Amino acid sequence: MEARILLQHLCQALPTIARITGGFATVTDREGKRIESVDSRGQQLKQYEGLIYDIAREAGENQVPVFGHSQFIAEAEAWALPIDNYVISCSNVEKIERDNKLRETLSQALPLIAKITGGETVLFDQDGRRLESFDHTGKQNDKFIGKVSKAAQQAMYTQQPVIGESISVMGATAVRIPITDKYGLGFNNEMTVLQKQKLLDEVKKFQYAKYNLLDIIGESEAIRKCKTITEYIAKGISSVLIYGETGTGKEFFAQALHNASDRCNKPFIAINCGALPSTLIEANLFGYVDGSYTGAKKGGSMGIFEAADKGTVFLDEISEMDWDLQAKLLRVIQEREVTRIGSTKPIPINVRIISSTNKKLRQMVEEKRFREDLYYRVNVVELQVPVLKERENDIFLLTEYFLGKYNKLLDKMVRRISPEVEELFRSYEWPGNVRELQNCIESALNMVQIDEQSLEIYHLPVHFNPKGIGVLPSQVSSPDMDLAVIISHAEKNAIVHALQKEENSRSRAALRLGISSTTLWRKMREHEII
Repeated sequence: MEARILLQHLCQALPTIARITGGFATVTDREGKRIESVDSRGQQLKQYEGLIYDIAREAGENQVPVFGHSQFIAEAEAWALPIDNYVISCSNVEKIERDNKLRETLSQALPLIAKITGGETVLFDQDGRRLESFDHTGKQNDKFIGKVSKAAQQAMYTQQPVIGESISVMGATAVRIPITDKYGLGFNNEMTVLQKQKLLDEVKKFQYAKYNLLDIIGESEAIRKCKTITEYIAKGISSVLIYGETGTGKEFFAQALHNASDRCNKPFIAINCGALPSTLIEANLFGYVDGSYTGAKKGGSMGIFEAADKGTVFLDEISEMDWDLQAKLLRVIQEREVTRIGSTKPIPINVRIISSTNKKLRQMVEEKRFREDLYYRVNVVELQVPVLKERENDIFLLTEYFLGKYNKLLDKMVRRISPEVEELFRSYEWPGNVRELQNCIESALNMVQIDEQSLEIYHLPVHFNPKGIGVLPSQVSSPDMDLAVIISHAEKNAIVHALQKEENSRSRAALRLGISSTTLWRKMREHEII
């Protein structure tokens, strides 16, 4: 009677034991024969009744607790405890199954996580050793497989997330998160760091001055006067502020000024103040020491002012500089020394500062958007670059220059512009100045047939020819031409016209023409429009 009651009590306890342990719980006799088994949800597992459980048999025969492995999953742990004529046993098999399923799901998700976070994503074991890795494109990366990360080790030891340096990309920050006591997940911001570096490389437009005054094309009175002033002030040491609308060539004059100065054999370093966040601008202007901020390069880095010592620093779009950063720049100009971020040691510098802007700084000062004290420091000498509309005769000198440049690059033979184009260029306002003219010529030459020697209105971008004037050349309608040639000319010019109307969007042009994008692509190749 007592044995029956004991068995009843043991069977009643099985669901609770199974739930706490995270696996199967079972009662066997002394020979290890299963009497009743349940899972962690309390569901009976009748399929196992009558089966011999080796670990329970060992415990029953020896009447001692036994610790070992599950009968179903090798990596699962199990224990058996003899109680009178019975043995109660339990394993964490379901927990291991859940862990394995989670591990498999995470493994499948790694490429997606990498793409979304824009960085490398890894799976590591309890020792911090990389098991799997995918880069920001979702592609498997075997380069660091097997490598141990101390930060990952710490995360697994403390079972707490750890933030630290990435071991794969210098300057990147990585997060290591323990998922179970067996493995963890890590990811970094390598793509953000690489993009910032790429952006910085683009923003640092020049590391030396390439152009001089002879490279600035123009013979108008306005441009001659600007060149003369540049040559005159080049020998000085005072700061220069170059004013001019977008596309007038302010950076050309900055380089020409440097090359005409006594500093011409020293560094010329430019940075665009409007293309980077203020934190990056500050780090790259003044430099930083090791560990001064998250993502800082190991060993620190010198800033632009240090790198340009005895040379020139060109601050393009200085009007876009953050207000607090303006104060720090003012201090550098006044003290002629720079202090790296994270340091207290000043470094003497000798640089000439050339700035540029397309905004009215005096008005920005009055509106409290630019520091007045800095304004007077950078605007010691002022240079005004004229707009293209004020240089009417230079328009055609520049056109001739750009025709020569893009004829060579695009393998075309355009020797002149038509009277209609000349008149249009003369009356046009050129809001984008020289840069817009350059873009216009490059765009037009892409539309020119290989044997055409004259630039016509129908070659120009659509905003120069909104009504489609002259889209079909007059020779197309000549009665002496072969029908196939007439059709070919008409087809080509219809495509050119559609592309102009749709601002070179091939998908919209194909829709306008009533053909597929693939057909349009093929016909563009046939007519050498590409």
